[in-house]
Amino acid sequence: QVKLLESGGGLVQAGESLRLSCEAPGRERSTNVMAYFRQAPGKEREFVAAIKWSKRVFYSDSAKGRFTISRNNDINTVYLQMNSLKPEDTAVYFCAADESDNINTLPTDYHYWGQGTQVTVSP
Repeated sequence: QVKLLESGGGLVQAGESLRLSCEAPGRERSTNVMAYFRQAPGKEREFVAAIKWSKRVFYSDSAKGRFTISRNNDINTVYLQMNSLKPEDTAVYFCAADESDNINTLPTDYHYWGQGTQVTVSP
């Protein structure tokens, strides 16, 4: 069982920044692709960004230009730097991982999940 340890999140004002972290200690093979999803109240979980072990990245349209996903393979940790946050970015953000060689954007394509961290952006 892969355990994803999430940190970061919090309450910020619109225009400010936050950084989320997700660590998967010692499970490199199972976490070839790591991603962030988010889920706002009453809405479905949606893809935000993903990164492969090779550092190849992919972003949702809403994340492009404002969010940056990166990865430190030495400690198998992924970071999501979120800049210019908007109130509509308010959601619980989940880290996900899978051994797949593809970057997938559906929640059902990921086997392992973190506990989620709340991000709240006030106007």
